[in-house]
Amino acid sequence: MKVIALLGRRDEPTDGVADYCSFLAQALRKQDIELEIVRMPWAERGWGEAMRWLAGESSNWRADWVLLQYTALSWSRRGFSVRARDILKLLRQQGLRCAVVFHDAHPFEGTRFRDKVRQKIQNRTMLHLYRNSERSAFTVALETAEWLPRDAPHAAFIPIGANIPTSCIHKTYRSSDSPKVVAVFSVTDGEPRVQEVDDIVGAVKLVHARIGPVRLEVFGRGAENARKLLENGLSVPGIELRVRGIIPAEEITRTLAEAHVLLFVRGLTNSHRGTAIAGIACGLPVVGYGQAGADPAIDMAGVCLAPWRNPETLAESLVTVLQDENLWRQLHERSLKAHAEYFSWDAVAGRFANLLGDSSVEK
Repeated sequence: MKVIALLGRRDEPTDGVADYCSFLAQALRKQDIELEIVRMPWAERGWGEAMRWLAGESSNWRADWVLLQYTALSWSRRGFSVRARDILKLLRQQGLRCAVVFHDAHPFEGTRFRDKVRQKIQNRTMLHLYRNSERSAFTVALETAEWLPRDAPHAAFIPIGANIPTSCIHKTYRSSDSPKVVAVFSVTDGEPRVQEVDDIVGAVKLVHARIGPVRLEVFGRGAENARKLLENGLSVPGIELRVRGIIPAEEITRTLAEAHVLLFVRGLTNSHRGTAIAGIACGLPVVGYGQAGADPAIDMAGVCLAPWRNPETLAESLVTVLQDENLWRQLHERSLKAHAEYFSWDAVAGRFANLLGDSSVEK
């Protein structure tokens, strides 16, 4: 089977969707599926020329499927992603079978008038893409996409894999001795940064007060921009802080493997949060915000969920996981099991093979 993954504009400084497609392509080879990655250059050439380019290129494609990779910002500079409809229409006119991978199945948040207009446009665009494609893959549980019809027979829940090397993914280097190591993979830029840093600082300080020496590893997107806030909040003897920005994928794997727990405060913990999945893939317990029962893959993993923006419960959960060795081992085993069943690239590829190859779709 030949499949083409169609991407929009590149995200900077890292492109999670491109990484996703690269890892997926490697895993699909084991399923005898060839995945070719094609990027549509609308951001560089403008929409008119890019559509003409796509019409010419796609007329020569000899693919069984085209996977349109949807995020709102892939197809619009400001999240008004209506152009994705035109792309799907053109591909269908070329006689190509189309599926959509919804990396963003929820509209952007916001309470301004502009935000509400954008949310309506995004919901209508996603519904249009779903209705006019033969298959759809969602990186979150179908029930959480409020715009999706309840009866969605051609949709499947396919969690994302971890965009980090798997060669040493289950090798653990962490020590049970002090200090305890807490990892934070990425901090949101902009207004949410202050709240996220406050939650991180409060949780780490409680660990220090209850358990003793602790090291906080902060790395990934937004980490450097949060450095001063973190340093101001954690200038306490016995708390070691190491902040790094974007680091090589192999270094991400090693850093997580040396940690005792991943602290996730960048929104709700679910199956499309790649930075949370990276911790699960490395066998880490994850402490974050969320609600049990909202995501079957996350429920299987070793995740302790606190109610949204309840930093006191979040901090207590972090302390409990680090204090209780038996609990830590149980969560560690659950994360490894969830990785094997849901988040490994072999598992992801198998679900895609089922989605594209069977007439009935297993949700």
